[in-house]
Amino acid sequence: MTKAFRIHETGGPEVLRWEDVDPGTPGEGQILVRHTAVGVNFIDTYHRSGLYPLELPSGIGMEGAGVVEAVGPGVASLKPGDRVAYASGLGSYAEARLMPADRVVPIPDGIEDRQAAAMMLKGMTVEYLIRRTYPVQAGETVLFHAAAGGVGLIFCQWAKHLGATVIGTAGSKEKAEMARAHGCDHTILYNDEDFPARVRELTGGKGVPVVYDGVGKSTFAGSLDCLRPRGMMVSFGNASGAVPPFNLGALSQKGSLYITRPTLMTYTATHDDLLESANALFDVVKSGAVTLEINQTYPLAEAEQAHRDLEARKTTGSTVLLP
Repeated sequence: MTKAFRIHETGGPEVLRWEDVDPGTPGEGQILVRHTAVGVNFIDTYHRSGLYPLELPSGIGMEGAGVVEAVGPGVASLKPGDRVAYASGLGSYAEARLMPADRVVPIPDGIEDRQAAAMMLKGMTVEYLIRRTYPVQAGETVLFHAAAGGVGLIFCQWAKHLGATVIGTAGSKEKAEMARAHGCDHTILYNDEDFPARVRELTGGKGVPVVYDGVGKSTFAGSLDCLRPRGMMVSFGNASGAVPPFNLGALSQKGSLYITRPTLMTYTATHDDLLESANALFDVVKSGAVTLEINQTYPLAEAEQAHRDLEARKTTGSTVLLP
Protein backbone atom coordinates (compact mmCIF):
# COMPACT_ATOMS: atom_id res chain seq x y z
CA MET A 1 0.00 0.00 0.00
CA THR A 2 0.97 3.62 -0.50
CA LYS A 3 -0.56 7.00 0.24
CA ALA A 4 -2.32 9.24 -2.29
CA PHE A 5 -4.79 12.08 -2.40
CA ARG A 6 -8.23 11.28 -3.78
CA ILE A 7 -11.32 13.41 -4.29
CA HIS A 8 -14.78 11.90 -3.84
CA GLU A 9 -16.64 15.18 -4.32
CA THR A 10 -15.79 18.56 -5.77
CA GLY A 11 -15.34 21.69 -3.71
CA GLY A 12 -12.71 23.58 -1.74
CA PRO A 13 -9.30 22.29 -0.62
CA GLU A 14 -10.99 20.40 2.23
CA VAL A 15 -12.28 17.76 -0.24
CA LEU A 16 -8.73 16.43 -0.71
CA ARG A 17 -8.48 13.10 1.12
CA TRP A 18 -5.16 11.47 2.06
CA GLU A 19 -5.88 7.76 1.65
CA ASP A 20 -4.22 4.35 1.54
CA VAL A 21 -4.17 3.05 -2.03
CA ASP A 22 -2.72 0.08 -3.86
CA PRO A 23 -0.90 1.36 -6.94
CA GLY A 24 -0.86 -2.13 -8.46
CA THR A 25 1.79 -3.73 -10.64
CA PRO A 26 2.70 -2.51 -14.13
CA GLY A 27 0.72 -3.98 -16.99
CA GLU A 28 1.47 -3.91 -20.70
CA GLY A 29 3.29 -0.70 -21.57
CA GLN A 30 3.22 0.62 -17.99
CA ILE A 31 5.79 1.56 -15.36
CA LEU A 32 5.59 2.05 -11.59
CA VAL A 33 7.05 5.42 -10.55
CA ARG A 34 8.07 6.21 -6.97
CA HIS A 35 7.77 9.99 -6.71
CA THR A 36 10.57 12.16 -5.40
CA ALA A 37 8.76 15.45 -6.14
CA VAL A 38 5.28 16.47 -7.29
CA GLY A 39 4.33 19.70 -9.05
CA VAL A 40 1.33 21.84 -8.10
CA ASN A 41 -0.54 23.71 -10.83
CA PHE A 42 -3.66 25.84 -11.14
CA ILE A 43 -5.30 23.15 -13.25
CA ASP A 44 -5.29 20.96 -10.12
CA THR A 45 -7.67 23.43 -8.48
CA TYR A 46 -9.93 23.34 -11.54
CA HIS A 47 -10.20 19.55 -11.22
CA ARG A 48 -10.79 19.75 -7.48
CA SER A 49 -13.44 22.47 -7.70
CA GLY A 50 -15.34 20.88 -10.57
CA LEU A 51 -14.57 23.62 -13.10
CA TYR A 52 -13.06 20.83 -15.20
CA PRO A 53 -15.41 17.89 -14.48
CA LEU A 54 -13.96 14.51 -13.53
CA GLU A 55 -15.39 11.06 -13.04
CA LEU A 56 -15.33 10.62 -9.26
CA PRO A 57 -13.68 9.32 -7.19
CA SER A 58 -10.45 10.42 -8.78
CA GLY A 59 -6.81 11.03 -8.15
CA ILE A 60 -5.51 14.56 -8.58
CA GLY A 61 -2.38 16.23 -9.87
CA MET A 62 -0.79 15.96 -13.31
CA GLU A 63 2.93 16.57 -12.81
CA GLY A 64 5.66 14.63 -11.08
CA ALA A 65 9.19 13.29 -11.10
CA GLY A 66 10.63 10.17 -9.62
CA VAL A 67 12.36 6.86 -10.08
CA VAL A 68 11.13 3.86 -12.03
CA GLU A 69 10.54 0.98 -9.60
CA ALA A 70 9.20 -1.62 -12.03
CA VAL A 71 8.35 -1.97 -15.71
CA GLY A 72 5.61 -3.97 -17.34
CA PRO A 73 5.66 -6.16 -20.47
CA GLY A 74 6.52 -4.36 -23.68
CA VAL A 75 8.54 -1.57 -22.06
CA ALA A 76 12.01 -1.56 -23.57
CA SER A 77 12.99 2.11 -23.31
CA LEU A 78 13.02 2.32 -19.49
CA LYS A 79 14.38 0.24 -16.64
CA PRO A 80 14.20 0.27 -12.82
CA GLY A 81 16.33 3.08 -11.41
CA ASP A 82 15.78 5.47 -14.31
CA ARG A 83 14.75 9.02 -13.38
CA VAL A 84 11.63 10.15 -15.21
CA ALA A 85 9.20 13.07 -15.23
CA TYR A 86 5.80 13.73 -16.73
CA ALA A 87 2.90 16.18 -17.05
CA SER A 88 0.03 13.91 -18.00
CA GLY A 89 -2.76 11.91 -16.40
CA LEU A 90 -4.43 12.52 -13.06
CA GLY A 91 -2.91 11.06 -9.92
CA SER A 92 0.47 12.65 -9.23
CA TYR A 93 -0.44 13.62 -5.64
CA ALA A 94 0.74 10.19 -4.53
CA GLU A 95 3.81 8.50 -3.13
CA ALA A 96 3.84 6.11 -6.11
CA ARG A 97 1.69 5.45 -9.17
CA LEU A 98 1.42 3.55 -12.42
CA MET A 99 2.08 5.49 -15.62
CA PRO A 100 2.02 4.65 -19.33
CA ALA A 101 5.66 4.43 -20.35
CA ASP A 102 5.06 6.58 -23.41
CA ARG A 103 3.77 9.47 -21.25
CA VAL A 104 7.00 9.98 -19.30
CA VAL A 105 10.36 11.33 -20.39
CA PRO A 106 13.83 10.54 -19.03
CA ILE A 107 15.30 13.30 -16.87
CA PRO A 108 18.70 14.21 -18.31
CA ASP A 109 21.85 14.79 -16.30
CA GLY A 110 22.02 18.36 -15.14
CA ILE A 111 18.32 18.53 -14.22
CA GLU A 112 17.31 17.79 -10.60
CA ASP A 113 14.11 15.93 -9.73
CA ARG A 114 12.61 18.97 -8.00
CA GLN A 115 13.35 21.07 -11.06
CA ALA A 116 11.70 18.54 -13.32
CA ALA A 117 8.60 18.32 -11.12
CA ALA A 118 8.39 22.11 -11.03
CA MET A 119 8.69 22.68 -14.75
CA MET A 120 7.21 19.89 -16.81
CA LEU A 121 3.64 21.19 -17.06
CA LYS A 122 4.49 24.88 -16.80
CA GLY A 123 7.62 24.70 -18.93
CA MET A 124 6.12 22.61 -21.72
CA THR A 125 3.14 24.97 -21.65
CA VAL A 126 5.54 27.84 -22.34
CA GLU A 127 7.24 25.76 -25.04
CA TYR A 128 4.10 25.20 -27.06
CA LEU A 129 2.82 28.75 -26.48
CA ILE A 130 6.02 30.48 -27.48
CA ARG A 131 7.29 28.12 -30.20
CA ARG A 132 4.16 26.63 -31.77
CA THR A 133 0.87 28.41 -30.93
CA TYR A 134 2.27 31.84 -31.79
CA PRO A 135 5.99 31.53 -32.57
CA VAL A 136 7.57 34.59 -30.97
CA GLN A 137 10.12 36.37 -33.12
CA ALA A 138 13.04 38.57 -32.14
CA GLY A 139 12.04 42.22 -32.05
CA GLU A 140 8.36 41.61 -31.27
CA THR A 141 6.59 43.00 -28.21
CA VAL A 142 4.26 40.52 -26.50
CA LEU A 143 1.89 40.66 -23.53
CA PHE A 144 1.76 37.96 -20.86
CA HIS A 145 -0.70 38.01 -17.96
CA ALA A 146 0.31 36.90 -14.44
CA ALA A 147 3.96 37.29 -15.28
CA ALA A 148 5.14 36.37 -11.76
CA GLY A 149 3.38 33.00 -11.73
CA GLY A 150 5.03 29.67 -12.40
CA VAL A 151 4.30 29.80 -16.13
CA GLY A 152 4.96 33.52 -16.31
CA LEU A 153 8.48 33.48 -14.88
CA ILE A 154 9.50 30.79 -17.35
CA PHE A 155 7.81 32.64 -20.20
CA CYS A 156 9.51 35.97 -19.48
CA GLN A 157 12.95 34.38 -19.51
CA TRP A 158 12.34 32.29 -22.61
CA ALA A 159 10.81 35.19 -24.55
CA LYS A 160 13.81 37.39 -23.68
CA HIS A 161 16.09 34.57 -24.81
CA LEU A 162 14.29 34.69 -28.17
CA GLY A 163 14.84 38.45 -28.41
CA ALA A 164 11.31 39.67 -27.65
CA THR A 165 10.21 42.62 -25.53
CA VAL A 166 7.89 41.39 -22.77
CA ILE A 167 5.03 43.34 -21.20
CA GLY A 168 3.77 41.50 -18.13
CA THR A 169 0.87 42.08 -15.78
CA ALA A 170 1.00 41.36 -12.06
CA GLY A 171 -1.23 41.73 -9.03
CA SER A 172 1.21 43.49 -6.69
CA LYS A 173 4.38 45.58 -6.70
CA GLU A 174 6.32 42.65 -5.24
CA LYS A 175 5.19 40.36 -8.04
CA ALA A 176 5.96 43.01 -10.63
CA GLU A 177 9.50 43.27 -9.28
CA MET A 178 9.89 39.50 -9.51
CA ALA A 179 8.70 39.51 -13.12
CA ARG A 180 11.19 42.25 -14.01
CA ALA A 181 13.98 40.27 -12.37
CA HIS A 182 13.16 37.42 -14.75
CA GLY A 183 13.26 39.34 -18.01
CA CYS A 184 9.97 41.23 -18.10
CA ASP A 185 10.69 44.63 -19.70
CA HIS A 186 7.51 46.44 -18.63
CA THR A 187 5.13 45.54 -15.82
CA ILE A 188 1.53 46.64 -15.32
CA LEU A 189 -0.41 46.30 -12.08
CA TYR A 190 -3.71 45.18 -13.54
CA ASN A 191 -5.62 45.82 -10.30
CA ASP A 192 -4.51 49.47 -10.27
CA GLU A 193 -3.99 50.42 -13.92
CA ASP A 194 -5.97 50.39 -17.16
CA PHE A 195 -3.81 47.71 -18.73
CA PRO A 196 -5.10 48.06 -22.34
CA ALA A 197 -4.37 51.79 -22.24
CA ARG A 198 -0.92 51.14 -20.80
CA VAL A 199 -0.15 48.53 -23.48
CA ARG A 200 -1.17 51.00 -26.19
CA GLU A 201 1.08 53.61 -24.60
CA LEU A 202 4.04 51.23 -24.49
CA THR A 203 3.55 50.22 -28.14
CA GLY A 204 3.04 53.71 -29.55
CA GLY A 205 -0.65 53.04 -30.04
CA LYS A 206 -0.11 49.96 -32.23
CA GLY A 207 -0.94 47.18 -29.79
CA VAL A 208 0.78 43.81 -29.56
CA PRO A 209 0.69 40.91 -32.06
CA VAL A 210 -0.18 38.38 -29.34
CA VAL A 211 -1.61 38.22 -25.83
CA TYR A 212 -1.00 35.12 -23.71
CA ASP A 213 -3.80 35.00 -21.14
CA GLY A 214 -3.99 32.32 -18.46
CA VAL A 215 -6.09 34.48 -16.14
CA GLY A 216 -9.39 34.23 -18.00
CA LYS A 217 -12.56 36.01 -17.02
CA SER A 218 -11.12 39.17 -15.46
CA THR A 219 -8.63 39.96 -18.23
CA PHE A 220 -10.21 38.55 -21.39
CA ALA A 221 -12.10 41.60 -22.66
CA GLY A 222 -9.20 43.95 -21.95
CA SER A 223 -6.79 41.59 -23.64
CA LEU A 224 -8.65 41.91 -26.94
CA ASP A 225 -8.18 45.68 -26.73
CA CYS A 226 -4.41 45.21 -26.46
CA LEU A 227 -4.09 43.52 -29.84
CA ARG A 228 -3.05 45.11 -33.09
CA PRO A 229 -5.09 44.28 -36.23
CA ARG A 230 -4.90 40.56 -37.06
CA GLY A 231 -3.37 39.93 -33.64
CA MET A 232 -3.82 36.64 -31.80
CA MET A 233 -5.50 36.12 -28.43
CA VAL A 234 -4.16 32.96 -26.78
CA SER A 235 -6.49 32.04 -23.91
CA PHE A 236 -4.86 29.11 -22.13
CA GLY A 237 -6.21 29.22 -18.57
CA ASN A 238 -8.97 30.37 -16.20
CA ALA A 239 -7.29 31.46 -12.97
CA SER A 240 -9.98 34.12 -12.37
CA GLY A 241 -12.84 31.99 -13.70
CA ALA A 242 -14.08 30.77 -17.07
CA VAL A 243 -14.36 33.24 -19.92
CA PRO A 244 -18.08 33.94 -20.51
CA PRO A 245 -19.65 33.55 -23.96
CA PHE A 246 -19.02 36.52 -26.22
CA ASN A 247 -20.02 37.74 -29.67
CA LEU A 248 -17.56 36.56 -32.32
CA GLY A 249 -18.40 39.70 -34.27
CA ALA A 250 -16.25 41.60 -31.79
CA LEU A 251 -13.19 40.00 -33.39
CA SER A 252 -13.95 41.65 -36.71
CA GLN A 253 -14.79 44.98 -35.11
CA LYS A 254 -11.48 45.04 -33.24
CA GLY A 255 -9.35 44.32 -36.31
CA SER A 256 -9.93 40.81 -37.68
CA LEU A 257 -8.45 39.22 -34.58
CA TYR A 258 -7.62 35.56 -34.09
CA ILE A 259 -8.41 33.60 -30.95
CA THR A 260 -7.36 30.15 -29.81
CA ARG A 261 -7.85 28.01 -26.70
CA PRO A 262 -4.96 25.53 -26.73
CA THR A 263 -4.04 22.79 -24.26
CA LEU A 264 -0.77 21.09 -23.43
CA MET A 265 -2.40 17.69 -23.90
CA THR A 266 -3.07 18.42 -27.57
CA TYR A 267 0.43 19.71 -28.19
CA THR A 268 2.04 16.64 -26.56
CA ALA A 269 -0.49 14.05 -27.74
CA THR A 270 2.09 11.85 -29.49
CA HIS A 271 5.21 10.49 -27.84
CA ASP A 272 7.38 12.26 -30.44
CA ASP A 273 5.69 15.60 -29.69
CA LEU A 274 6.12 15.00 -25.95
CA LEU A 275 9.84 14.26 -26.29
CA GLU A 276 10.39 17.25 -28.58
CA SER A 277 8.66 19.60 -26.17
CA ALA A 278 10.41 18.23 -23.08
CA ASN A 279 13.83 18.22 -24.71
CA ALA A 280 13.43 21.83 -25.88
CA LEU A 281 12.58 22.74 -22.29
CA PHE A 282 15.47 20.77 -20.79
CA ASP A 283 17.88 22.38 -23.27
CA VAL A 284 16.86 25.95 -22.45
CA VAL A 285 17.11 25.25 -18.72
CA LYS A 286 20.49 23.53 -18.97
CA SER A 287 21.79 26.43 -21.07
CA GLY A 288 21.02 28.80 -18.20
CA ALA A 289 18.67 30.93 -20.32
CA VAL A 290 15.78 29.87 -18.08
CA THR A 291 16.13 29.35 -14.34
CA LEU A 292 13.39 27.88 -12.18
CA GLU A 293 12.00 29.55 -9.10
CA ILE A 294 10.74 26.91 -6.67
CA ASN A 295 9.50 29.39 -4.11
CA GLN A 296 7.26 27.06 -2.09
CA THR A 297 7.66 23.48 -0.95
CA TYR A 298 5.24 21.51 1.22
CA PRO A 299 5.19 17.94 2.48
CA LEU A 300 3.00 15.93 0.11
CA ALA A 301 0.53 15.29 2.93
CA GLU A 302 -0.06 19.07 3.19
CA ALA A 303 -1.42 19.51 -0.34
CA GLU A 304 -4.58 21.07 1.07
CA GLN A 305 -2.59 24.03 2.40
CA ALA A 306 -0.71 24.32 -0.87
CA HIS A 307 -4.06 24.71 -2.67
CA ARG A 308 -5.25 27.33 -0.20
CA ASP A 309 -2.10 29.39 -0.68
CA LEU A 310 -2.20 29.04 -4.48
CA GLU A 311 -5.80 30.19 -4.74
CA ALA A 312 -5.19 33.06 -2.32
CA ARG A 313 -2.42 34.35 -4.66
CA LYS A 314 0.13 33.88 -1.87
CA THR A 315 2.54 31.96 -4.10
CA THR A 316 5.05 32.98 -6.74
CA GLY A 317 6.99 30.87 -9.17
CA SER A 318 6.60 27.12 -8.77
CA THR A 319 5.26 25.03 -5.90
CA VAL A 320 6.46 21.49 -5.21
CA LEU A 321 5.15 18.78 -2.90
CA LEU A 322 7.73 16.46 -1.36
CA PRO A 323 6.76 12.85 -0.51
